[in-house]
Amino acid sequence: MTPPTRFATVFVAPMLLAIAGVQAQPPAPGANPTEPVEFETRGVSYRLVPIVDGLVHPWSIGFLPDSDTLLVNEHAGRLRMIRGGELLPDPVWEAPLAPEDARGGSNNTRLHALAVHPGFAENGLVYLSHVKWGELGTTLAVSRGRLDGETLVDVEEVFVADAWEAGGNLGGRIRFAPDGTLYITVGDRDRLCCIPEDDPSLRIKAQDLGNHVGKTLRIRDDGSVPDDNPFVGRDDALPEIYTYGHRNGYDLAFHPETGELWQVEIGPLGGDEINILRPGRNYGWPLVSTGRNYTGTLVSDEPWYRPGMEMPRMHWVPAVSPSSIMFYTGERFPEWTNSAFVGALTTRVLLRISFGNRSQDERRDPMLAPLRLRVRDIAQGPDELIYLATELSFGGANADGTIMRIEPVE
Repeated sequence: MTPPTRFATVFVAPMLLAIAGVQAQPPAPGANPTEPVEFETRGVSYRLVPIVDGLVHPWSIGFLPDSDTLLVNEHAGRLRMIRGGELLPDPVWEAPLAPEDARGGSNNTRLHALAVHPGFAENGLVYLSHVKWGELGTTLAVSRGRLDGETLVDVEEVFVADAWEAGGNLGGRIRFAPDGTLYITVGDRDRLCCIPEDDPSLRIKAQDLGNHVGKTLRIRDDGSVPDDNPFVGRDDALPEIYTYGHRNGYDLAFHPETGELWQVEIGPLGGDEINILRPGRNYGWPLVSTGRNYTGTLVSDEPWYRPGMEMPRMHWVPAVSPSSIMFYTGERFPEWTNSAFVGALTTRVLLRISFGNRSQDERRDPMLAPLRLRVRDIAQGPDELIYLATELSFGGANADGTIMRIEPVE
């Protein structure tokens, strides 16, 4: 393929972050706001409203069709429900325990993403991606269950990734497409990031079509393979693979105007990307990357382009660690219609990326910077407002996660 004529690099300057918004009621340093906080960014006034707190690393959120119920995955393994603005005390479902937990050890289960089936009103199905343990270590599995009141019942695995390793990146975001198929991101499983000499033997599996490591997959809602997947019928490739050459795909969103599937991807030290996914394409990891390994060495000696590999739509140097992506399609914020919103874990901001701006196309506006929140997920609610799952800390069992809402100041 021919390299694109425009390659967008994002630099996040501290001064830019400082002027992103003005708090009306700033919380104490390192604390979540307990009252609404007002901001203004490029002439748009908006308010951040806390809904619930006390969550342990809320990873993924999804609305039910009744418009009054929100599901939340806690990374430690609990599916929670928020109904009428109140967090219900008991989990809706808990992910399977690790073998050591079953013998009385500490709870180290991991629950990743959730997706509400497009036909939920008829079938009540909710899908969850989670860690699966086995003799070969761990991998990513997708289960589905039927929501019966405030409990998920009849839970069954519909897919298990061929990505077994002793540890490393799992990815694990799941999103339904308009055609009803389900997309799954699987990380590169690289756990050898911090030893004196980098060993690329795990991450290079992202280039091997004989496994699911470092891939984005596409399946039907029952776990079967769509006939039009790009590698169906090839003996040297697994049929679930949609794209390959990814490090750690963290979220997916369909562009509201073009229908293209966009994916945010976390690199190592630098090299975070937004990619537009096209069936069967190779996105380069680890043969192409602008990032560095955690030891400081270059990931690749050809960081920009190799023939036959796709260039990212955008990338970040230094890293922002993009956790989530959403295109806003509502009318409550007409200035933001079709803008992309990206959660940034490292820089602790919400990034708005505007398109079609004649003065500065693809302008990036950091939002909520003074609050220093780690945005884990973003969703547009049935009320056309923007909902965030946030945390203050990384790892551990700190209950500093929140669900908040962005609404206009009218």
